[in-house]
Amino acid sequence: MSMNNAYLARAKKMIPDPQILSVVAAKRAKQLALGARPMIKCDSENYLDWALLEIAEGLLSYEFGTPGDNSSALPTLGAENDPPETEA
Repeated sequence: MSMNNAYLARAKKMIPDPQILSVVAAKRAKQLALGARPMIKCDSENYLDWALLEIAEGLLSYEFGTPGDNSSALPTLGAENDPPETEA
């Protein structure tokens, strides 16, 4: 299965830097492969094509973080992740 070059060309108009485009598309393709819902309808079975088409349609964006900043990470839920309570 290969990537759709038309989708790639359209996505390059939205994110012209090839390194950034490849990271954004790869991360979104991984999300789709793990069960995330696609934001578009796409005839392809290739998750990378879906990601590129979402980028081309302006449905995905990105932002730069600072090194070591984990604020964009998904929150964790559950009692096992809560900080331990201290007695005063």
